[in-house]
Amino acid sequence: MIWPDIREDLKLFDGYHSPQLDVNIRLNTNESPLPPPEPWIKELQHVVSRIEWNRYPDRHAEELNSQLATYHNVDGSNIVCANGSNEVIQSVLLAFGGNDRSMMLFEPTYALHSHIGKVTGTNVIALDRNDSFLFGEEDLQKVIDGKPNMVFLCSPNNPTGIIESKEMVTALLDSCSKTGTLLLVDEAYGEFSDWSAIELVEDNAPIVVTRTFSKAHGFAAGRLGYAVGAKRIVDGLKEVLLPYHLDSFKQIAGITALKYQDEMMQRVQYLKSQRDQVSKELRSLPFSVWESGANFILFKVEEGLNLTGRQLWEALADSSVLVRDCSNWPKLSDCLRVTIGTEKENKSFIDSLKAIIG
Repeated sequence: MIWPDIREDLKLFDGYHSPQLDVNIRLNTNESPLPPPEPWIKELQHVVSRIEWNRYPDRHAEELNSQLATYHNVDGSNIVCANGSNEVIQSVLLAFGGNDRSMMLFEPTYALHSHIGKVTGTNVIALDRNDSFLFGEEDLQKVIDGKPNMVFLCSPNNPTGIIESKEMVTALLDSCSKTGTLLLVDEAYGEFSDWSAIELVEDNAPIVVTRTFSKAHGFAAGRLGYAVGAKRIVDGLKEVLLPYHLDSFKQIAGITALKYQDEMMQRVQYLKSQRDQVSKELRSLPFSVWESGANFILFKVEEGLNLTGRQLWEALADSSVLVRDCSNWPKLSDCLRVTIGTEKENKSFIDSLKAIIG
């Protein structure tokens, strides 16, 4: 037997992994610790009974697109939905990346951006941020000089939680407009931010902003995401998305979720208050802590603790608390990222930390 082999380039890098362990407290994947509102669940159970399971779904998700367009105050032609925002990102790279094309990103950032870039055969230009981890003037100059086909930003950034300034993103978009560069802003945690790049979307601007229902909406199990962008960009994404790619259940779930924006924002405010409390507790311990505008916090083990980030991650796991070990990410030696959970989960995390460090 001679087996077919995968592409040679795919053998050269590791896949995207987030360790899953059997623990009591899971604070490693930035999920919402709270389920969707009970009225949403009940309404969804009711409307699902009306799905014609033997029929294909609405190919263009017209009703969901329309509701999202109303919510974001854009035209329906500026919206396209997919199976999670990762599929949107993949579609962007399939349509605007590939062989002989490049994407520029700034580390540390969401690891799946470069991973999908490599899978699609796009040349990934990964540059280091400065010590503030913010996109700055020097980074803007690198885009101007490099003239990549695409620039990827994540705001709030994962795993730092830092929100990019509106002034710098606007300046970057202006630069992209002059070089034929597409700007993608990943706003998976956009509901936690004090501003959104969706404000910059218009049909004469080369920008696309990705969003997801997985975080603030508490619908990670459903895998629903979408893009808001210039019509020309959105039309390009539709060229590479498969026919009937978004099932009827997702479409109905998204439409139903948008009726409960007030309840969703109440959850966001709760998580923000919990984030502030966890940040305060972490700062009282021998850790360096980054200011976060998301539902997670990045922190670093200080040198005097005589404990590496990996050792702390293992000790927490042994205490049945799972966080994300970021210590092998660019510029994040000895860093861990903790997702904000319920008040009870957060207390267990802090108590475990205190017990470990003594």
